Amino acid sequence: MKLWRLAIGTLLLGVLAVVGAAAVAYAWIHKPLDLAADTLELSVENGATPREIAQGWAKAGVQVSPTLLYEWFRWSGEARKIRAGNYEISRGTTPATLLSKMVRGDSTLATVRLLEGWTFRQFRAELAKADSLKPTTAGMTDAQVMAAIGAPGDFPEGRFYPDTYAYSKGSADLAVLKRAHHAMEVRLEAAWAERASDTPLRDSEEALKLASIIEKETGAAADRGKVAGVFINRLRIGMLLQTDPTVIYGLGEAFDGNLRKRDLQTDTPYNTYTRAGLPPTPISMPGKASLMAAVRPDATKALYFVARGDGSSEFSETLADHNRAVNKYQRGK
Repeated sequence: MKLWRLAIGTLLLGVLAVVGAAAVAYAWIHKPLDLAADTLELSVENGATPREIAQGWAKAGVQVSPTLLYEWFRWSGEARKIRAGNYEISRGTTPATLLSKMVRGDSTLATVRLLEGWTFRQFRAELAKADSLKPTTAGMTDAQVMAAIGAPGDFPEGRFYPDTYAYSKGSADLAVLKRAHHAMEVRLEAAWAERASDTPLRDSEEALKLASIIEKETGAAADRGKVAGVFINRLRIGMLLQTDPTVIYGLGEAFDGNLRKRDLQTDTPYNTYTRAGLPPTPISMPGKASLMAAVRPDATKALYFVARGDGSSEFSETLADHNRAVNKYQRGK
């Protein structure tokens, strides 16, 4: 009987010890961590182990044993679910909320904005100065960048969708490039699927080229469809597009901001005053509105337009009317 009582007592003590340990563990898991500052940040890289992440938080200023923090990650069963990203915590964060934040991927984000009408050179320059974005493509040529994003041999101009992209601090610029490239593919194909049945454009590539011109030529959003209609009309009858932005693009870094008569007369692959049809590649990054205008332009008989000086354009059906508009708005007569 005494042995039986002793066994029961030992068992109860064991159970109490386990319960006590569980209570202590529960209390610690839900107790705010001591931080060296009001807010702390940690960049969790792809492939980082749970032990390295725990050590990283301790080095960042979380005043806790990295071994204890690692054991919590491991014991929770969610250690391998932690996502890469840049995480920020503040006072009041507990071991439970810290792990939950990393498992959800609730990281601190930065943004970079890519504007409609930009060239790929401008795009890369913006990425290079973006906040906390790793410049992994800094030493690459344009061709190497395209190969790195899975589009080897493609010319980069116009292949990236202008938008605002959010990313975790410490992310690679290549990740943003891939997203922007994929976004343009999706937008372009969606626009091409909605093309007018009588479009003279032969494929989505031609639509992208035209959209890039429309983007550069449109001063007022309300004119975009008419601008597209003028170029479509010209393509239909084989008339030269005669658009200055393609000439400027062909000049490249030689363009000093002043387009001269000799520039319009000097033949290059991008000079639409000397060569018929669309240029060999897009000349900028068009947005959704320009993509749609290229495939579904406004119905118009206009063949000409000239800037009024206030951002809008004057459209004309005949050369005589166009010349009068030029005299009025450009020559001040």
